[in-house]
Amino acid sequence: EAENHTLLTTFVLSGLSSRPELQHLLIFTFCLVYSMTVIGNLLICMVTVHPTLHMPMYFFLRVLSFLDISTASVIVPKMLSSFLSEDRSISYTGCVAQLYCVIFLATTEWYLLAAMAYDRYVAICNPLRYPVIMNTRVCLSLVLLSCCSGNVVSVVQTAWVFMLPFCGPRKINYFFCDIPPLILLSCTDTSLYEKQIITATVLVIFTPFCFILVSYACIISSILKISSAEGRYKTFSTCSSHLTVVTLYCASGTLIYLRPKSSHSQDVKKVLALIYTTIIPTLNPLIYSLRNKEVREVLIR
Repeated sequence: EAENHTLLTTFVLSGLSSRPELQHLLIFTFCLVYSMTVIGNLLICMVTVHPTLHMPMYFFLRVLSFLDISTASVIVPKMLSSFLSEDRSISYTGCVAQLYCVIFLATTEWYLLAAMAYDRYVAICNPLRYPVIMNTRVCLSLVLLSCCSGNVVSVVQTAWVFMLPFCGPRKINYFFCDIPPLILLSCTDTSLYEKQIITATVLVIFTPFCFILVSYACIISSILKISSAEGRYKTFSTCSSHLTVVTLYCASGTLIYLRPKSSHSQDVKKVLALIYTTIIPTLNPLIYSLRNKEVREVLIR
């Protein structure tokens, strides 16, 4: 076991499908998806620096777009290269780096979504104090706190995963290095580690999610007090796009990590992982730009 662990210098990613007839379709699809992700999020980054959009909400949106580009760039190019060259191997070091980046970006984005919920709460429930409460220092602090939280979670999770001995097959039944498929390769008892993953999932996903729910409960309560139906619709429309992203993100992440070693559901987990690593980054620009009148107007100009 020690010898095999020492010799293990590469992993092999199985990818999305082993059927050769689907390779060209997958290459075209993910080239298109990746291009849309990069172009769409770059547009959001450029649009939100417009003088009329110098608000905390758009600052957070700009950071979110940067995180989405980074998440897609960590995963999709490697996946496309494996389609083109048929070499699906990834070095041990590359796998460590990819897992760290994925966890860091995902966790940071999740905490950033919680910060965006707080921003909406202050804007709707305390509109007169909004410029004072959500000043530049507070916004930068929330982003920095999100990044620090993401880094701590990522370092701990990545270190724990790669402390496990990998003595068996080196083929990862996934399209990138992630926790659930990696622990399936370990030749030791991982029950304690699985409990740790579940605990981390509850802390990382459900704690911010509960905060988001409380924020939106207060927001909805304030919206219902607005006498004008048009005013209620306009206020809620500023929150609906954020709620859409939160729902997609929370559902996919929870279903993947609450049962980390469920081998029979790896194909389902691939689909769920596609949602938060490629689909959500592609949809975010559409959700936030098409449903936001101010962004649309600046984009058209």
